[in-house]
Amino acid sequence: MAGRIPERFIDELLTRIDIVDVIQERVTLKKAGRDWSARCPFHDERSPSFTVSPAKQFYHCFGCGAHGSAIRFLMDYDRLEFPDAIEELAARAGLKVEYEGGQRDKPREDVGDLYTLLDAAATFYREQLKHSAAARAYFERRGLDAAILERFNLGFAPDQWDALKNALGTTPQRVALLDKAGMLASGERGGKYDRFRDRVMFPILDRRGRTIAFGGRIISSDRPDREDQEADIPVRTPDKSPGPKYLNSPETPLFHKGRELFGLWQVRDTHQKIPRLLVVEGYMDVIALHQYGITQAVATLGTATTSDHAELLFRNTADVYFCFDGDRAGRQAAWRAVESVLPRMRDGRQAWFLFVPDGEDPDSLIRKEGLDGFEQRLKQAMPLSEFFFAETGKDVSLSSIDGKARLAERARPLIGQIPDGAFRDLMYAELERLSGAKTVAAAGPGGSTARPSSGSSARPAQRSLVRTAVALLVQTPALAAEIEPPWTFSELRQPGVPLLVELIRLCRERPTLTTGALLEHFAGREEASALNRLATMDLLVDGEHGRADFLGAIGQLDVQTSQQRLDDLIARQVEGRLSEAERDELRQLMASKPAHRRKQ
Repeated sequence: MAGRIPERFIDELLTRIDIVDVIQERVTLKKAGRDWSARCPFHDERSPSFTVSPAKQFYHCFGCGAHGSAIRFLMDYDRLEFPDAIEELAARAGLKVEYEGGQRDKPREDVGDLYTLLDAAATFYREQLKHSAAARAYFERRGLDAAILERFNLGFAPDQWDALKNALGTTPQRVALLDKAGMLASGERGGKYDRFRDRVMFPILDRRGRTIAFGGRIISSDRPDREDQEADIPVRTPDKSPGPKYLNSPETPLFHKGRELFGLWQVRDTHQKIPRLLVVEGYMDVIALHQYGITQAVATLGTATTSDHAELLFRNTADVYFCFDGDRAGRQAAWRAVESVLPRMRDGRQAWFLFVPDGEDPDSLIRKEGLDGFEQRLKQAMPLSEFFFAETGKDVSLSSIDGKARLAERARPLIGQIPDGAFRDLMYAELERLSGAKTVAAAGPGGSTARPSSGSSARPAQRSLVRTAVALLVQTPALAAEIEPPWTFSELRQPGVPLLVELIRLCRERPTLTTGALLEHFAGREEASALNRLATMDLLVDGEHGRADFLGAIGQLDVQTSQQRLDDLIARQVEGRLSEAERDELRQLMASKPAHRRKQ
């Protein structure tokens, strides 16, 4: 695999790209003073709340909170992965993307050949379906029409040990590629043979519609047809049983089951703007739902919902429905989905849970009840918050203090994973209503907690001073060049000071940094949400006034640092622990004290 992209390359790229040009190709922008505005492309609205700042190279929606650099815009709007967004912007700027450890466009695990070979395998299986009456009969029994077979490029793997190998493995190099792509298995004596045999085949596509893996269902099995996919279970060898009913490709350079969703390409291809996503468990669930008109269905690939799945889901839509069996296993799977989505529940995102009756699955339900019946079930789905408190409150008696304490103990750390915003606040409020236990969210960088701490010597004005300095620096990174090290205030024991010092160092080391590039540096860190808010704060200053305010804030912090040092030395003097050097320092600070007094 390619190495990571150096930050210096990202900085250079963002200095060569005008975010206004990138966004204007996709969204109609109108000039609004120094900035540009539009109706937000990420949520429905009647009046423009989406702004693009050419000075900051940063966009922000005051309605839904979407924000970021040109990179983030491409990731969210075009639904690109980070490296692909970089590649697209680099091509636009005429740059060649640098990767630590090598260029991405050099031969990398023969990736290009793997894509070509897997697409050829899908074509082979599709052609073989024409020659298998049993496979066609299976799809007919499942009610699939010709259009849906073509839509998902369904096929058939013949009941032969080397049909695919003989068709595509025409050279030793191609056999090696088939093996690397997960299409071959090894016999006890080391020989290679087709992994998929006597199975109807479901190609798994990436976001560009390229085949990256397969799922196969054996059709000679007379077991009840439940969607119990099993990945990575050894396929049969000549002297063994047929193997699992459902079999996925193993992990390969192209395929990582915890990061992919079956059917997502078809959803993207159908919808320019995806209104919702419905997550189900099986291939046939997805295909049946699409055939009956629910063209937003996707499936995990024989694994529980992962954090990568959650990120991928919310990158494509703000509304996600999870559909599971109503039994114990189904509710456990739903809870694993909750754990994955909670850290990604930014304001504006919603998740629901639908549990199907015993003995049913989405495939059978939509055939039995039709589109209207299934849509009615979705309308009655349980919101994430309701399911969350039902599960955390299970086996808890809220009529006793002990039970309320147990609920609070279970729920608090999970709610704490939710990003800052109204949803987290309301979840804490609901926990307080149910348990009576008051909860305080942790302070963000440069900010303060919701509840003032009694007996603290820190004053709100001091915290806002750090916050102001950070906001000015975020909005105008070039200000960092105005102050030379060492920075006296770095010793100040106040919230946000370490972040301020890190920002100054970062901006001095990378003098071309824009606001958008700076925020890209902090993407994924806990400070990101606070910095994004500060980036959009109206400071009512610009140019020389901004510079004066920043230098003034730093000067005030230096004064507070001197006062802090003076207080520390006086305390040590009272304790009789001053050294001779510290006595000299104390005398000097006492002598200069009137010069740096400030109104409190």
